[in-house]
Amino acid sequence: MNENIPDEAESELWDDSDTGAEPISQSVDATAVVSEQYSGQRLDQVAAQLFGGFSRSKLQAWIKGGELTVNGAPAKTRDKLLGGETLALKAELEQQGDWQGEDIPLDIVYEDAAIIVLNKPTGLVVHPAAGNRTGTLLNALLHHCPELINVPRAGIVHRLDKDTTGLMVVAKTLQAHTDLVAQLQARSVAREYEAVVQGTMTGGGRVEANIGRHPRQRTKMAVLQFGGKEAITHYRLVQRFKAHTHIRLKLETGRTHQIRVHMAHIGYPLVGDGAYGGRFKIPKGIDKPAVEFLRNFGRQALHAAQLGLIHPVSEDYMEWQAPLPEDFCALLDELKRVDSELL
Repeated sequence: MNENIPDEAESELWDDSDTGAEPISQSVDATAVVSEQYSGQRLDQVAAQLFGGFSRSKLQAWIKGGELTVNGAPAKTRDKLLGGETLALKAELEQQGDWQGEDIPLDIVYEDAAIIVLNKPTGLVVHPAAGNRTGTLLNALLHHCPELINVPRAGIVHRLDKDTTGLMVVAKTLQAHTDLVAQLQARSVAREYEAVVQGTMTGGGRVEANIGRHPRQRTKMAVLQFGGKEAITHYRLVQRFKAHTHIRLKLETGRTHQIRVHMAHIGYPLVGDGAYGGRFKIPKGIDKPAVEFLRNFGRQALHAAQLGLIHPVSEDYMEWQAPLPEDFCALLDELKRVDSELL
């Protein structure tokens, strides 16, 4: 699962000719106070931290154009900050991509003027990529809320793997986007997941192991002894079965495929995880129908069940839950059936 969106800049205008909509524009009007932790750093470096979602080159252009000021006055990108300064960004936000809105159903859990919280189904890719430009969550969001074309990455601040289900938050404005990115960086967004792993755990625990790109298989991630990024996962038992365990997990960090990589690293890969679970092995003590069910489950058994954050406008703490999807419930029922017949 990938909660860290890659640092890419989309600058081409979105072609809305097929939608019949008028071009949408949005003014940027945001301020931020520089904390002491940034003392001695360059203006463009600090701006990249405080106004998340924009590329360094875009922020540098705004600084040079006088649209990003320090204490109300123009400044240079290389100016060093002391802490306590007020950065003000006032600019016209250009459309952020050329993606098209598509009428794809969304399971919206909560929505207001600043954010959307949705329950992502399995099989839905979050963001367009090479060879996968349509049919994504981003396309669905643009159909639901066309003004998202003006927000970096259409408001997507974190994401889930294609086959992982559950809760995501989307920013509807630049201000909300900046705030949510800051919360994610500060690790104050509460994210809890449910999973079913292979093997019977004896108790909960904590995994702290750096994650980076796999040294040989570049499409995968791996625990690295040297290098990589800090990654911390907490897990606790929900229910033990004959050869599997239902667990609840909480993330401190959000690295690509973090839960999948960490669970495989400690010897309990997720059920259905073809990338990190290795070759399918028949668990001991289960019957043929259960073997076939597990063999054909078809995706990693992972669901983002709970999401909590500080609302970027009201500043109230808000929390949402998403029930387990049908296939996940069917998996648990099958494991319970096997256990009951073994008693």
